[in-house]
This record gives sequence, C-alpha cells and structure tokens, in this order.
Amino acid sequence: MSKPVIAIVGRPNVGKSTLFNKLIGERRSIVEDTPGVTRDRIYGEAEWRGRRMVLIDTGGIEPKTDDIILKQMRLQAEIAVETADVIVFMCDVRTGLTADDRDIAIMLKKSGKPIVPCINKCDRVGAPPFEYYEFFELGFDCDPIAVSSIHGSGSGDLLDACIDALGDWTDEEEDDDSIHVAVIGKPNAGKSSVINKLIGQNRLIVSDIAGTTRDAVDTRIENEYGKFTFIDTAGIRRQSKINDKIEHFSVLRAHMAVERAQVCLLMIDASTGITEQDEKIAGIAHEAGKATIIVVNKWDLIEKDNQTVNEFNNRIRTALAYMPYAPILYISAKTGQRVENLFERINYVHNQSVMRITTGMLNDVLGDAMIRVQPPSDKGRRLKIYYMTQISVAPPTFVIFCNNVELFHFSYQRFIENCLRETFGFHGTPIKLIIRMKGDEE
Repeated sequence: MSKPVIAIVGRPNVGKSTLFNKLIGERRSIVEDTPGVTRDRIYGEAEWRGRRMVLIDTGGIEPKTDDIILKQMRLQAEIAVETADVIVFMCDVRTGLTADDRDIAIMLKKSGKPIVPCINKCDRVGAPPFEYYEFFELGFDCDPIAVSSIHGSGSGDLLDACIDALGDWTDEEEDDDSIHVAVIGKPNAGKSSVINKLIGQNRLIVSDIAGTTRDAVDTRIENEYGKFTFIDTAGIRRQSKINDKIEHFSVLRAHMAVERAQVCLLMIDASTGITEQDEKIAGIAHEAGKATIIVVNKWDLIEKDNQTVNEFNNRIRTALAYMPYAPILYISAKTGQRVENLFERINYVHNQSVMRITTGMLNDVLGDAMIRVQPPSDKGRRLKIYYMTQISVAPPTFVIFCNNVELFHFSYQRFIENCLRETFGFHGTPIKLIIRMKGDEE
C-alpha cells in the first residue's frame, strides 16, 4: 500500500535532521552542527492519527552557490520536492527570516505542492518568541508551526498540519487484491523485457540504453496463477554515477517501488555476474523486509557445463550472504526460458511471507532448539528464554521474551531463526526477531 510522502526542506543547519529523527523515532540521520552534513535524501516512516507516511530528510538548500556539493544538495532537495505530497519548509527562529528563506519560499510555491512552514528552535515553554511572527510574511496558506526539534514540542501540531494539507488524499491501491511485485536491479539488466514477456506484449519500452525506464510503471496481470501488479523501476545506479536530475528522481522512485511491493524480483545480468551494486540493491529489499526472488537474466548468453549453475549459485550466495532465504531462478527474457515459472515462485514466496504460526507450535520449536543447543551464559549468568509469539507478517516477526537481552547473542538469534526455517520454511522472506525482557510485554 502506497503512503503519502512528506519532504522536509530548508536552509542548512536549521534542524531538519533532528526533527526527522524525532518524527520517525530513531536516530537515522546524522546530526551535527556543521552545515551540509546531510547530503543525500534519507527516508523513514512515521505514523500519526492512524495514518502512516514516508518522510524524506534532505540536505540544506543554498539557493545561490557555486559550491559543487551544495549544488548537489540543492538538487537532491528539489527532487524530494518533486516527489512529495506535502512539503515541510523549516526555518530557524534564532536567525530570523533570511533572504535565502525568501528565495526558497518562492521556489517551493512554484512547485504547486501544499506547504507547511515549520519554525524550529522555539524551545521556550509558552508563547513563541517575537521573531516567530516574521515568518507570516512568507504568505503560505498554512500558518507557521512553532516547534522544537530537540525537545519534540510542536511535532504533533506539525503532523496534524501535514495530514490536513493532504486533504482527501487516498490510496489508489487500498482495494487492490493483487500481489505487488517490484522488479529491481541495475540499468540494462532486462527488467522491462521480463515484464513484456510475462504479459505477452510490448507494453513497456525496451532498449539497450541504460536508464530508459525513468519512472515506476505499474502493469496489472490476471491469469491462471492469480492477480499481479508488476512495478517496473528505473535501474538503480551507483550514487557517484547519478548525474542528472531525472536520473536522481528515478532512484527515489525505485526506493519507493520497493516500499509499495510485497515481493521483489532482483534482476541480475548473467553476462556481468553479481556485482557490488547488485549487493546494495538487494540490501534495499532486505532492509525493507520484502520477500525476494533472485532472477538471473540473459542465461542464454552463458556458455555452460555441468558446474556452471553451482558456480553461479556459490558466487551469489557469497555476495548476498545476508539473504540466504531468497530462491534463485535462471531465465532468459529474450527466449522466454523459465520466465513462466516466475508466477508460481512469486505466489510461493508471498504465501511464505504472510504465514502465521500459533504460539504453541512456536514454543515447541523453541523448546527443541534449547535442548539441542543450550542458551549462552556469561560470568555465571545464563540466558533464560520464556516464550515466543508471532506479532506480524510480511516479514514474519516474532517476539522472544527472556531474562536478559544482553545475553541473547546474535549467533543464538540466528540459530533460533534457522530452527524456525527448518520447521516452517519461510522460503523467500526475511524473518525479524525482537528480543524483550519479561515484563516488557506492553
């Protein structure tokens, strides 16, 4: 399900990253008093009044600068503005309304997007300082919201204003019962060609020029295997090779496509093999908790012997050691070899990702696991595990209650995960384990 996008923009060092971290509830953006620390867009999610939204933190905008890095930061912010459904324009009450603030305000008004002015560093309890009222000069439809990003005061009013600015924003996919599949990978890996083969017609533009697909394009398919919505994305390039504005925008759309998807097809070009960039793209799907199938395309171009598949498998498993759960399928979009098998694989990994296990069955597995390998101990203290329960799906997420979180080493968590996979499968999907001390049930 797609979510509204809120971009936080403003001059450098006005507190955007601090506010971003406060709203998403974790320290994801680097916060430092040096202007220009946040150079790229950073994404996170927040929930308010029952609505989930995607937040984008941006580097500070310097409207007039010849500095290359500052120009790139301005470009990143402009892309975020293009992508956003609502823009939070942050200013600093301590410096007052500046010429740069006025220039940025003009730029934002030209976007035609709803804008919520946010005046930061109003840290004192009670009425905002006199300087706050200067910002009414900017003439936005929404009155400025006084906040303190450090203390979090005013953040509720800010989110209220963002939701009000969305108006009747609706999720077009809300009633869609199809499986959403994001086709991701480097440029020219054959993403559009695979979708064309699946639907049996040239619906998407296919060429050998990297970067042909500039935006995410949805293609709905209904057949004997079920209902599917394929999201074709622009190829994700290395950050250092993204030079033009449209290309930057394509990368953002690819990230958003993964967020919208239930299953990801990671396309790998057999003729170039697994690369460092493939590893990074796979990491996007893995970190997002998405069921994933590794699809090795252009298999018809490879000279083979009886060891070729095993060698490819080993290289992929070594490079993507963090996602051993993902099945590998070798295809050729050009000849159609094994492309039809994708539908069954998609159904299978999707079903695995939404599988629910009863608490009783989980604790039977947990008990057997502790008999096979005793929980770790340290300096006379032994880990005691009380019980485990599943709290959500996609990805399957489990809470394990114990006597001491620090004793629950990562290696033992991985052992428990392996036991779950041995018993229940969970093929194609990551598993999330949350460790809590007994008494923290709430």
